[in-house]
Amino acid sequence: MRARSGKTVLRKRKRLRKLAKGYRAGRRTLYRQSVVTQMRGGVFAYRHRRQKKRLYRRLWITRITAACRMRGVRYSQFIAGLQRAGVEVDRKMLSELAIHDPKAFDELVSLSKPFFPEVTAKAS
Repeated sequence: MRARSGKTVLRKRKRLRKLAKGYRAGRRTLYRQSVVTQMRGGVFAYRHRRQKKRLYRRLWITRITAACRMRGVRYSQFIAGLQRAGVEVDRKMLSELAIHDPKAFDELVSLSKPFFPEVTAKAS
């Protein structure tokens, strides 16, 4: 007698159907299409979890840059000055300070000013 793996296969397909619930047309109803769609969805999810971190860092840097420009300082000078001053505040917190607590951000700018890197004149 031939052994069939009926229960296992049906369980696997049922699990996949549950995952494919929000899809349209054959992507939801047809097994092969839903397998491919699930795989692609997983790839996108994996990729975008990493991309999200990059996008947030870009947002924080943009916010800090805007706050620095309002105070007549360049972003790169500000960050270099903070590092040399030994201030360990990450960009997320700096952007939050720039938005919600401008006085504290002013203090950080004034703290980093003595440590700004010297601008070397270009030889002409």
